[in-house]
Amino acid sequence: MEDFEEKKYDVLVVGAGGAGIRAAIAASDEGATVCLVSKSLLGKAHTVMAEGGAAAALGNADERDNWKAHFRDTIRGGKHLNNWKMAKIHAEQAPERIMELEKWGAVFDRTKDGKINQRNFGGHRFPRLAHVGDRTGLEIIRTVQDKVIHQENVDILMECTVSKILTEKNQAIGALAYYRNNGKLVSIQAKSIIIATGGIGKAYRVTSNSWEYTGDGHALAYLAGADLQDMEFIQFHPTGMVWPPSVKGTLVTEGVRGEGGILLNNKNERFMFNYIPEAFAAETAKNEEEANDWLKGVKGAMRPPELLTRDVVAKAIMKEVKEGRGSPHGGAFLDIANRQTSDYIKKKLPSMYHQFKELGDLDITTEPMEVGPTTHYMMGGIRVDAETGASTLKGMYAAGEAAAGLHGANRLGGNSLSDLLVFGKIAGTSAAIFALNNKERAINRDELNMAINETLESFGNDKKENPYHLHEELQDIMENHAGIVRDEKDLTKGIEKLKELDKRVDNAKAFGNRAYNPSWHLCLDLKNMIITSLAVTEAAKERRESRGGHTRLDYPDYDSELGMLNIIIRKSIDGINVIKSDKKTMPDDLDEFVHKEAI
Repeated sequence: MEDFEEKKYDVLVVGAGGAGIRAAIAASDEGATVCLVSKSLLGKAHTVMAEGGAAAALGNADERDNWKAHFRDTIRGGKHLNNWKMAKIHAEQAPERIMELEKWGAVFDRTKDGKINQRNFGGHRFPRLAHVGDRTGLEIIRTVQDKVIHQENVDILMECTVSKILTEKNQAIGALAYYRNNGKLVSIQAKSIIIATGGIGKAYRVTSNSWEYTGDGHALAYLAGADLQDMEFIQFHPTGMVWPPSVKGTLVTEGVRGEGGILLNNKNERFMFNYIPEAFAAETAKNEEEANDWLKGVKGAMRPPELLTRDVVAKAIMKEVKEGRGSPHGGAFLDIANRQTSDYIKKKLPSMYHQFKELGDLDITTEPMEVGPTTHYMMGGIRVDAETGASTLKGMYAAGEAAAGLHGANRLGGNSLSDLLVFGKIAGTSAAIFALNNKERAINRDELNMAINETLESFGNDKKENPYHLHEELQDIMENHAGIVRDEKDLTKGIEKLKELDKRVDNAKAFGNRAYNPSWHLCLDLKNMIITSLAVTEAAKERRESRGGHTRLDYPDYDSELGMLNIIIRKSIDGINVIKSDKKTMPDDLDEFVHKEAI
């Protein structure tokens, strides 16, 4: 039998980004023993890519802002498919979580009177994003990382990947993991498990996501028996770098547009004025003069069209390119050089200045950037209870990007950072309470041995497929059949290709031994990416309408009936089971407020 290390805790947290670390802190505060597993080094989380700010209705930049306004913007931005209770909890608790970070040492940009400063962002009626230049995610990770390492009852396993969630009688009771540096296996027994593994971006070729984002949590939860929800909704951020090719997809923060940057086509036209949806018409600037009023901070000024929701802006850029008005490398021009001074840009957007200077040899204080859509964020994920973060599998919880519900069909910029703080705490507290009130269950040795064999099977002499070639094929399938626009024919063909690829990935070959072996890691990651890709395409085929991050060429309009339904992905004996589930109904008073034309 294969040797393995054995560990035992009250709570296991899988994923050490902002959501996972915040969950570990909360669980620890409840008195639980916690194991925090990080796929990479602690602090090297994708949370750092959320650069522009954390959305919270502090009301520091505009006293009219409040939780109800934030709630309304979130629901409208999510095209009314959000879990309303999650949106309410998020809007109510986000200010407290931001102020908590400040107490823990986070250094936010300040207003002239010393309050936390807030900037404009897409889809937000008021300047709502607490920020640290364009490095907000980094500051949040720095702060919670410093906090968690001083918690006495938290063990941190770095460069460690969970390959299997272990269950007994439909309850999560532990996991099998392996250390990436030496290949040694570790069995972790836990009374409750929190999934906080982020998104699925590496299933696509053009993505802002880093290498960790391979859908691990979604696949682990699905295979363990938990429901997935809204997997068809993937956010393609409108502004990723498009040149040079080596960095295509690298994120260009929405903070550039929040600080006054404008989008131009190759005719030097500010084209976003042509793409204002009827739903936002009452709040959006109709011309340059109104948009400039916003930049100057005039009370009651209309939101500039560059700050419409991300789905709207991404599709507008695509249309400009398709109709021959794109930039030389297939995007649009994002210009802040003619809107702000050089010193202001370097102060407010230091990362963007250095990113383009180093990677693209371009000075954004004097030249426009070339940008285009990039796979960025997963609105769908593990189905959770709004008040506890509990999944449909007993003992399993989820938070952050791995969880579904808050963002509906489209996420507003800035909501991700406050999401992981709010629901990371909720999931951590709930998982700890569950663990401290339930007896431990021993891991079944037969199930553990089976998980070990699955984890190591790619080293078999009979394996032939090159995992790197399989990954390229997967990315081709997802780009061509489940990208920013979809139709029935392409989705059906994509599902067929993915099922065939799913068979071939069982034959993926890991080369060499287990120490520092990226081919082995990819063999395991591929299985997760294929599961999540099938979930995306099956759900996208079932949702025969266009809504938020899901655009069907053959069903271009909203469907009122589908707008009241969530698409659920559930594991069955025959494979993926696709189920339509009624969305939770919002109370009448909140529903009336959301549908008001203006605040």
